[in-house]
Amino acid sequence: MPDRADPVRPESVVPKWASRHRPPEQPLFSGVYGLVLASALAAALDATGEKAEPGPDALWVLLTALASAAAHGYAHVIAQRASVDRAATTSRRQLVLAEWPLVAAVLPTVGLLLAAVAGWWAEATAVEAALLFNTVALFGWGAWAARIAGHGWPSSCRAGGMDMLIGLVIILANALIK
Repeated sequence: MPDRADPVRPESVVPKWASRHRPPEQPLFSGVYGLVLASALAAALDATGEKAEPGPDALWVLLTALASAAAHGYAHVIAQRASVDRAATTSRRQLVLAEWPLVAAVLPTVGLLLAAVAGWWAEATAVEAALLFNTVALFGWGAWAARIAGHGWPSSCRAGGMDMLIGLVIILANALIK
């Protein structure tokens, strides 16, 4: 009976579109990290019994993402400085600026909170929409990364589902805590 597993295809079998659209690891890592950060922050904002303040909340989400990106980039600087290979060519500024996908990943959450400032909906609705959006985006990023790596559709959907699980855990924790 043949094995029904969806093995990773060798590089020579990866579709041509995949090799042209292969994202570097760092932006993918930072983007996923930013989505998880945005979800956790959004879930923490929606406290029952508190007065909704979506404007300051949006600002805090953005500032936290900027601080996280700067800290993560600076951690790379420190790690590079402490590494045995002192001939590293990446500048400190480039290492910090390479974290831009983390900040970009929180922008939809910030946008949804700002829509609550504009009165389009309540902050609680903005938080729910952000959690849903970020969870679906985690699935998309996970499936896309697996496809780019040469996995077939079933395996890519499983990978996306595993990434999406992070968002679902945040949603579940948010529901149980509140």
